[in-house]
Amino acid sequence: MKMQSRLLLFILLFFHLSCSTTQRGEDADRPIRIAFYNVENLFDLEDDPATLDEDFTPTGKQEWTQERYQTKLSRIHEVVKGMHYPALLGLSEIENSKVLADLSETGGMAAKGYQFAHFDSPDKRGIDVALLYQKKLFKVKNSSYLRLDFPLKVIPDEPGYTSRDILIVEGEISKKSTVYVFVVHWPSRRGGLVKSEPKRVFVASQVRNKIDELAQLNPDAQFIVMGDFNDETTNKSVARTLEAYPLPTTPNRTRLYNCFSKLDKENQGSYNYRGDWNMLDQIILSGHFFEAENALKFRSANIFKEEFLLYQDEKHGARPNRTYGGPNYYGGYSDHLPVFIELDAN
Repeated sequence: MKMQSRLLLFILLFFHLSCSTTQRGEDADRPIRIAFYNVENLFDLEDDPATLDEDFTPTGKQEWTQERYQTKLSRIHEVVKGMHYPALLGLSEIENSKVLADLSETGGMAAKGYQFAHFDSPDKRGIDVALLYQKKLFKVKNSSYLRLDFPLKVIPDEPGYTSRDILIVEGEISKKSTVYVFVVHWPSRRGGLVKSEPKRVFVASQVRNKIDELAQLNPDAQFIVMGDFNDETTNKSVARTLEAYPLPTTPNRTRLYNCFSKLDKENQGSYNYRGDWNMLDQIILSGHFFEAENALKFRSANIFKEEFLLYQDEKHGARPNRTYGGPNYYGGYSDHLPVFIELDAN
């Protein structure tokens, strides 16, 4: 009996080690996925007297109930799961750390060990940006924010205008490369593209200045800029002010390259306006990620455009299946589609 017990123990131990080795091998070969998602108004149920969030309360115009809040969390988790739980996930239109904590505990996200970086910004509606990350894949060294002080010449008709802060997270991806991750949500196109453009150009200049400052301090610094730019890849703020170039044939590590320039040129997009797809959500990388010898190398860029995220509009065709349309509750996911890139680890 002792011999049989020892044999059984040996078989079980061998099976466990084999499975563990196989799993580690699969993880090692799997590309690192980095994503961004404008989740469309993820508010808690409480009325914050310092912000204009009262519509998203149980008695507010949107009738934002506990049931709807839980549905929203489940919808976002469904998307994150569909993207195979990215190592890094930038988010916009989240209200506070409470909704991030609740999201981190929803579905399979808790098992992945997601943590988050976030700061409250002065946005009048109370919406911010954040970075969710798997702590086993991304080690945070420091997090900070860039506050935007708009000069009057940029906002002559809107004194006191505020927008979302720029989130900056310094960390190490998969114990290979130290990067600065910028998460942005630039000013909207409210008032029209031309009239609102100076705001986005100003924000782009602030991000560009900060990147130049960090690169001056550390020439080997690598950068990831992700977010809802409310501009497309060829618009002035992105292409000229931020200086995010199309993907390179011969990379220059001092430059930024827009992973979504090609998809934009093909008339694909993450946001649909009256049947026209706009590439508003983008991920931009410094030139390091395109060098053959870099520890992390760009592989691909995609829009997460699964059928369950879309509905068929009779007039404009497929559009993102959103949560609200004005005061009407649809119970969908978001008015934006997520975008993601994959990096190979050398």
